[in-house]
Amino acid sequence: MSEKITKVGIGVMILKDSKVLLGKRKNSHGDGEYAFPGGHLEYMESFEDCARREVKEECGIEIKNLEFLLAGNIKTYAPKHYVHIGFVSEWSKGEPKVLEEDKCESWGWYNIDDLPKPVFKLVELMISSYRKKVNYLDNFV
Repeated sequence: MSEKITKVGIGVMILKDSKVLLGKRKNSHGDGEYAFPGGHLEYMESFEDCARREVKEECGIEIKNLEFLLAGNIKTYAPKHYVHIGFVSEWSKGEPKVLEEDKCESWGWYNIDDLPKPVFKLVELMISSYRKKVNYLDNFV
């Protein structure tokens, strides 16, 4: 029997010239889907430190003007269950590179109104939250 644990995930929507940074996921839930940089909150880490660390570790860029976007109770990829903390930020410097080849196939900048398919469900959620200014979602399936 697998242990039932709720995890904390952090995602960062990074804006640059009306485009967002997306990576094509692999070897995890959402395999083959395009997603924002992000990952798991580490013990005693702040949300913002986690967001900056994950962006640096996954794609090697720096961000600025990091702002809270949303908190969500995410059950979309059950049996995995996440409390998702989403942020929005601006690109600061660096060119995105695949630094975790086991988790990501590629990085690219995409027009927010013309995203590649399929997108990770949290991308849809975060863009909707960004546009509608809704920052709390419970039981998102």
